[in-house]
Amino acid sequence: MRRIALIPILLAALAACGGEDAPQAPPPPELGVVAVQPTDAPLRLDLVGRLAPYRSADVRARVPGVVQRRVYQEGSDVAEGQVLFEIDPAPLRAAAGEARAALAQATANQANARAAAARARSLAPQKYISQSDLDNALAAERSANAAVQAAQSAVESANINLGYATVRAPIAGRAGKQQVTEGALVGQGTATLLTTVDQIDPLYVNFSMAAGDLDRIRGMQLDRDGPVEVQVLLPDGSVYAHPGEMDFSGDIVDPDTGAVSLRATLPNPDRRLLPGTYVTLVATLGVQHGVFQVPQAAVQRDANGPYVLVVGADGNVARKDVTTARAEAGQWIVTDGLAAGDQVVVSGLQRARVGEPATAAPAQPAAAPGGQDAAAGVTPGVGEGAADPDAADPATDAADAADAAEAASAGDAASGRQD
Repeated sequence: MRRIALIPILLAALAACGGEDAPQAPPPPELGVVAVQPTDAPLRLDLVGRLAPYRSADVRARVPGVVQRRVYQEGSDVAEGQVLFEIDPAPLRAAAGEARAALAQATANQANARAAAARARSLAPQKYISQSDLDNALAAERSANAAVQAAQSAVESANINLGYATVRAPIAGRAGKQQVTEGALVGQGTATLLTTVDQIDPLYVNFSMAAGDLDRIRGMQLDRDGPVEVQVLLPDGSVYAHPGEMDFSGDIVDPDTGAVSLRATLPNPDRRLLPGTYVTLVATLGVQHGVFQVPQAAVQRDANGPYVLVVGADGNVARKDVTTARAEAGQWIVTDGLAAGDQVVVSGLQRARVGEPATAAPAQPAAAPGGQDAAAGVTPGVGEGAADPDAADPATDAADAADAAEAASAGDAASGRQD
């Protein structure tokens, strides 16, 4: 009978233990959020361009002759008007002398013609000469005057050609290597190329942009104060100290590439940059107002496009579809889909469920690998302060001792009845 009486007590104890071990609903997950606010963001584009000289002049032999010597140092900077080459001037000097002699002869003929015309004018009123003789005298005078003018032009042309024997730099810049050597016959039929002078301060930066992108940028409401600024990135990744300005935008789309040609002017006072070099440039096209800067980790994508998860005022997770313009400095520039004060989920996205509650906490910067715990040699669940699975549980030991004592008491009573 005693055993039958103990059965309800054991069942009640088991029911009480089962109630304590019943699973409870987990608390809402804690999500790291960032409260976003509208801000102003400059619109920057990374482009690739090629440097070109600001001005480039071909130095050619404009008169025939033999090159006597090169005066300049190849690859050096020359001033405008500086002598570069000398061509043998003797034939040109002789031609100039011949032109001056022709001018002297024409001037003498002009004097005779003027005297004859003056005599005919004085005799014509008294009818001492015929009208035909008067007309001939006046015509001869006019012809002599024209001959003098032609001779003067020939002298000027001969002097110009003689000056071309000394080849000078047409612009200031850096002179290239010589294309001919001393003793070469140049200027026979065509103007022979002698060298090239390039002005490399400032420089042009030629680049292009897709017509669609250019049209989209022109459709944006950008606040621009002054010309578009362009910064060049050097091969080592540093920013060139002298920013440039965009000064040309083409209005014709290249049918082969579908792009529009653009150009910027870049100062080059220290001559560090050289024409023909490909460079990476950052063009600041203006400032966008009322955009949101969202960490890249918060923006997700699916078949419907980019979206973010936010913790609403009711404490539930909600999805918001957004429009992203571009990524820069580890953040997406969002132009549509967000409102001021939205708490965008940045960390804990795996635990977030749309429509379910969540606890919003300010997002913390990502911890570096091997933090303080790792540095101290502590492994979670095994190190200091962690529970040892092999260690004895005092509560379990006490329960086991009580059960053993009760079993022993029951056994003694049964033995007494048998006795």
